[in-house]
Amino acid sequence: MDGIKVVTIGGGSSYTPELVEGLIKRYDELPVRELWLVDVPEGKEKLEIVGALAKRMVENTGVPIDVHLSLDRREALPGADFVTTQIRVGQLEARAKDESIPLKYGVIGQETNGPGGLFKGLRTIPVILDICRDIEALCPDAWLINFSNPAGMVTEAVLRHSNISKTIGLCNVPVGMRMGVAEMLDVNADRVQIDFAGLNHMVYGLNVYLDGNNITEDVLDKLVSGEGLTMKNIVDLGWEQDLIKGLGVLPCPYHRYYYQTSKMLEEEQKDFAEKGSRAQVVQQLEQDLFELYKNPDLSVKPEQLEERGGAYYSDAACSLINSIYNDKRDIQPVNTQNNGAIASIPDDSAVEVNCVITKDGPRPIAVSDLPVAVRGLVQQIKSFERVSAEAAVMGDYHKAMVAMTINPLVPSDSIARDILNEMLEAHRDYLPQFFKAATS
Repeated sequence: MDGIKVVTIGGGSSYTPELVEGLIKRYDELPVRELWLVDVPEGKEKLEIVGALAKRMVENTGVPIDVHLSLDRREALPGADFVTTQIRVGQLEARAKDESIPLKYGVIGQETNGPGGLFKGLRTIPVILDICRDIEALCPDAWLINFSNPAGMVTEAVLRHSNISKTIGLCNVPVGMRMGVAEMLDVNADRVQIDFAGLNHMVYGLNVYLDGNNITEDVLDKLVSGEGLTMKNIVDLGWEQDLIKGLGVLPCPYHRYYYQTSKMLEEEQKDFAEKGSRAQVVQQLEQDLFELYKNPDLSVKPEQLEERGGAYYSDAACSLINSIYNDKRDIQPVNTQNNGAIASIPDDSAVEVNCVITKDGPRPIAVSDLPVAVRGLVQQIKSFERVSAEAAVMGDYHKAMVAMTINPLVPSDSIARDILNEMLEAHRDYLPQFFKAATS
């Protein structure tokens, strides 16, 4: 049958309407005939609400996409061309624990960095690897496009611990940085290009171009004059002028956790006391969004979705799928196997770097190496990702202890141990690999 089959696992996500919008607007060159939205039984109500909106969006525009809903991914996967994963194991309640428990120990609580990032990886990686086994059995030629966080660690795990080679990790941070620079310059984002290299949530803009002209110095000057790049979920504290001039490259919003650790911790503790965790804020945003989605007269993606920190994820996914399907050979920043693109990272590791997107997947654009000023931090986080992925796959307490301790946001081994023990117990239901290992 002609046309493309896309399966979205985590289809009940509040981001799904953006994915549907992206597929609809590209339909002329990306003829999706079937879109399967899949979720777990606990997500049934959200899946039905989002699925009904997706069907109204398709009907409203008249494109011939059949939208199917399922609580069984094995029913959905056969014949898929692209599988996208946007899962949150343990849902927002687990995220709230990731954010609140480290704060008790004077450590940043954030869902993809530090202890929270470790535990999100420990919960997510085994589930993604299960999905990989199903893909291998039911649609072995499909591309796996993952935007479940921590996307870099998940990509690392899939590359090293599965038989799936057609996998790409995706993040909205580079998209947000490009749009932020465009806003800073008051120009259309299409005129801005950035040479991205690093890791997921640890990516740098090595060079910034406007209409092909290198304007990196101008952008860094604007950054130090108070026009910061940030995201909905990360407080903007500005940057130390001398640091930015010394780095000579554009940091991403998540670098604030590493370069401004004490200030970010102080802000988190204050916010937590006043409003609770970011997860609680997001829960309210989600409730409001799902109330909107229920409206039978709504047949477009509501603007309020952009208030979520992950806006533009899904549109980036549609662009990536479109470029693979049509062999566009355009340049997009994605998480993929390094293959020599960054000299100081192992070739077989996952990196986030600009790639030429072809029908055979991403071809990383070599940057030689990262500036020495940022190289060490990137290597340290890569070590953390590698060890975390091994801990997740093996259910190995000692590897998890090492991963927690070597993360730059954790100040000592004893604090690492205390956080690790409390978080293991808090997430016990979603970490069977650790508790099976402990009792065997």
